[in-house]
Amino acid sequence: MAGRAEERQQSEGDPGTADVVLTASRALLAIVARSVAPALEVVSLPQFRVLVLLSTDGPTRVGSLAEHVGANPSTFSRSVDRMVAAGWVVRTGNPESRREVLLELTDDGRWLVESVTARRRREIETVLERMPPSQRAALVRALRSFSEAAGEASVGDLLTLGL
Repeated sequence: MAGRAEERQQSEGDPGTADVVLTASRALLAIVARSVAPALEVVSLPQFRVLVLLSTDGPTRVGSLAEHVGANPSTFSRSVDRMVAAGWVVRTGNPESRREVLLELTDDGRWLVESVTARRRREIETVLERMPPSQRAALVRALRSFSEAAGEASVGDLLTLGL
């Protein structure tokens, strides 16, 4: 019983903090959604996840990619076929093991990921420009502290949103 009273006191000591952070997270998610929406007109979200992984990790074994996105290898193979046909990725041989096939981004695939990132960056910069410089500096410090406290996001968490 005393534990719940202490929890209530702690949350009452800083009323609305979580609500403010939740509102800010919705604003950031809206920016993410708007930035990725044009890409989703040409690729599915799971395909975009693969493109993001390839842009981060470079050429990757097909089996590893399927595992990262939690896909069944045979289903994933069909999705890869569609991405190859669309020109987003190419299959290449692994120079270290001839039996393995790697997937690699094409210039078009790289452009797609970079355009989403650039769109997201522009939207965030637009929001930041609306803030007074002192508040912007305080926000950067607060977000840095928040990020450190939250720890590094897992690949699985980020892939849910195609990040």
